[in-house]
Amino acid sequence: MLSRVFNMFRVPDLRNKILFTIFVIGLYRLGSFIPAPGVDTEAVQGLRDQANQGGGILGFVQLFSGGALTQFAVFALGIMPYITSSIIMQILGVVIPKIEQWQEQGAVGQRKITQWTRYMTVSIAIVQSTSFAFLFHQGQLVGNVDLLPKFNAWTVFVVVLTLTTGTALLMWMGELITQRGIGNGMSLLIFASVVSSLPAQGSLVQANNGNLALAALIAVMILLLAAIVFVEQGQRRIPVQFAKRVVGRRMYGGQSTYIPLKVNQSGVIPIIFASSVLYLPNLAAAALPDTGFWGSVQRFVDNNVADPTAILYLVFFGLLIVGFAYFYTAISFDPAKQADTIRKQGGFIPGIRPGPQTERYLARILTRITLPGALFIAAVALLPSILINLTLDGSGGTGGGHGGGAGGFAFGGISLLIAAGVALETMKQIDSQLLMRNYDGFLS
Repeated sequence: MLSRVFNMFRVPDLRNKILFTIFVIGLYRLGSFIPAPGVDTEAVQGLRDQANQGGGILGFVQLFSGGALTQFAVFALGIMPYITSSIIMQILGVVIPKIEQWQEQGAVGQRKITQWTRYMTVSIAIVQSTSFAFLFHQGQLVGNVDLLPKFNAWTVFVVVLTLTTGTALLMWMGELITQRGIGNGMSLLIFASVVSSLPAQGSLVQANNGNLALAALIAVMILLLAAIVFVEQGQRRIPVQFAKRVVGRRMYGGQSTYIPLKVNQSGVIPIIFASSVLYLPNLAAAALPDTGFWGSVQRFVDNNVADPTAILYLVFFGLLIVGFAYFYTAISFDPAKQADTIRKQGGFIPGIRPGPQTERYLARILTRITLPGALFIAAVALLPSILINLTLDGSGGTGGGHGGGAGGFAFGGISLLIAAGVALETMKQIDSQLLMRNYDGFLS
């Protein structure tokens, strides 16, 4: 394994790509600690401590911002506006014919979709940064803590401009990693965000629940990691036979190949989609008044939808993951188009007639393998929360609510699934580069 790590740095082109990617990620993490103008840095410390100690909306939103939001940093919004806009564009592609045409136009259409995704990202960032400016000033995300003591129109304008510019800069950095780095730029930024929160969560569990609890959680995480890698690599191979055909004086075709249908066809996308959906009611509830009927709604959302150890959260989040797994799989793999492509290329699945029968066969296989994949990623995302309910329940580990630091660590299953998925895709990217140059890869 060590020799294969050295192989990455023996190829000048690959070495430059890796170093460039590390440099951009380092800039991203640096921007996550630089506070926006006008922010009270002493109040930020109290906000960060509260987010680490409990779940709630603060623990939720800091997952994808790498802790930048709880510090009200330049990159406070993280990559979430881009994720939200990408989800919206993919959903619109199903219902708006023009966007569907762009999706079928290849590189030209993809450039148009990317352009509109950027516009939507900036618009969402403006709305979210304005909302957070008012919420952090009013102390509705954390009790009686005003992060913007000098609150006026100019301060709000500067904060909104800073956070929106930070989001636009993150988009550009992600595209730079994709073009000049090792690829998967946005995914690697998400990877950096979710992984950066794991050490702090582990230290809090150790401080409040002891070394035994931390060791048990680490053991569970290792087992989950092994299971994630096993399932992520699993696939159902559909054999395809191509008939021989004569073109001029040459004979083409006759070879056999296969269609690889992954058990987890959608990857980590359902987790990100479901997290984004849960993010919206939490943010809306935080903006409600904390008295009367709306105060009751706010407390209900905070105790049930934002708390990763609550029963309603577990059920709702699990159903969202399963639903989005089927939704994204249906978008990314269309059995009708695949069957038509096989027919046009003169191929067929042995024992299955080309055309509608092939389409029905592929749809049936895809439905069968998507269910265990969706249930698995839902279990990985929810298992840490269930274990915390059973073992670390209580303040400091005994009685009422979830233990100190446990609420944040409940997101560890999500972090682990995203990190493992992105790491595997990145390793495949590096593997392809090494194999092109006759080096052994990580997965070979």
